[in-house]
Amino acid sequence: MGVSGSGKSTLGPMLAEALAVPFADADAFHPPANIEKMSRGEALTDADRTPWLMALGAWLAAQPQGGVIGCSALKRAYRDLLRAAVPGLRLIFLSGSPELIAARQAARPGHFMPASLMASQFATLEPPAPEEGALTLDIAQPPEALLRAALILPQAN
Repeated sequence: MGVSGSGKSTLGPMLAEALAVPFADADAFHPPANIEKMSRGEALTDADRTPWLMALGAWLAAQPQGGVIGCSALKRAYRDLLRAAVPGLRLIFLSGSPELIAARQAARPGHFMPASLMASQFATLEPPAPEEGALTLDIAQPPEALLRAALILPQAN
């Protein structure tokens, strides 16, 4: 989890391959209306996100051996919806500075999430609280280092 440009689409497939489970990019679950809205530079509302989050939770719950999904999950309420569908869900929070994220966004032209929405992503972001048990990783590290750290993620209780 993390803001757009934090590396979810890079680390997620690497982690899924290492764990031999399927990977899904949450962007693929957005309905066309959400993509159109973001493409216009409009931030999604909680009402826009709820059906999307429910679809993500259903996908994860349907994976018998588990799965990895790259999802922003910016608010605790969003993560709680996912946890309701997938008890024992483990989170990896990809954390980075707005400057680093902006540089990454500038390097990926053509994505439907315009850089102009980055401020809204950071304004919405509620970093995981300690009781959520998320592993926080600094995205300034190379992907291989992030993968090594993610693979030692403790088992959920």
